[in-house]
Amino acid sequence: MNSKLSHRAHHTIEPSVRTLHGHFSRDRAPILTVDSGDRVTVRVPDAGWHAFEQPRPLSFEGMTPFLAAPKPPGVGHCLVGPIAVRGARRGQTLEVVIEEVVPADWAWGAAGGWDTPLNSALGMGEDGASCTFMWERDADRGVWVNEHGDAVPERPFPGVIGMPPPAPGRHSTVPPRRWGGNLDCRELVAGSRLFLPIPVDGAFVSLGDGHGAQGDGEVSGIAVECCLEELTVTLRVHEDLELDHPRALTPAGPITLGVGQSLDRATAVAVDGMIQWMQERWGLSRPRALALASVAVDLRVTQAVNGVVGVHALLREDRLEVGR
Repeated sequence: MNSKLSHRAHHTIEPSVRTLHGHFSRDRAPILTVDSGDRVTVRVPDAGWHAFEQPRPLSFEGMTPFLAAPKPPGVGHCLVGPIAVRGARRGQTLEVVIEEVVPADWAWGAAGGWDTPLNSALGMGEDGASCTFMWERDADRGVWVNEHGDAVPERPFPGVIGMPPPAPGRHSTVPPRRWGGNLDCRELVAGSRLFLPIPVDGAFVSLGDGHGAQGDGEVSGIAVECCLEELTVTLRVHEDLELDHPRALTPAGPITLGVGQSLDRATAVAVDGMIQWMQERWGLSRPRALALASVAVDLRVTQAVNGVVGVHALLREDRLEVGR
């Protein structure tokens, strides 16, 4: 894959009632149409639709919503879009180059108090123990600090980059799909290039769910949830590249992503994607690619809390030298 980028135009999108939404749908009119190779900079509230500026001292109970009116029922993550890419066709591949990710100076976190399979297994479902707290960004130290003095290194990335399913109607933003969406992969930081199969003509990509930091798995279902003051991406269409599932070139290395109803299924999808990529790259047989993957690829649980399970396979290129 050619790493050179040819930029055409640079578009800027500010958050508003017109530009924000909380579902995926092929029927939603795009807010902007760009050409392949265009750069887009967006500013987007956190997944919970909160305002960029919050009163101090920060309070979870007192957070100010972004919209003056209550958001409609059933609305999911706060996303900006959809953005159409002129000439994009179903079956082609959309490349999303993540160029810059700038978080706001505050964020929130939580654990327990709602039902997920993992929360319930840990005794922290709807009737179980829970906690909430606020994070503040210490840019000088490069960390997030909460009111208890807990600190984690900042590593901002967008949790959601995706396109709508081809079926009509509204679709939840919660489960990730083969066309992207709520992937919650912590490796998709600035400098990454995400490749997604295009499900609908025009692509109709949406972005959001800023995470200031997150562990693999996002085990509570909540990361360091922040607004993004700036998310800059370049959108490129690859007409001759056909993918079944997402893959990405990241600062950590090449990754392939799988989602499924079980860990076994998500793992099989991620590993199959990596085997295919190794075959494309080095002309390997399928068994040889699997054998090399077994010693040079790490499997990580991307997320375990979004209704389906995500796994990503990371090729550690420093471990592998491919011969003839």
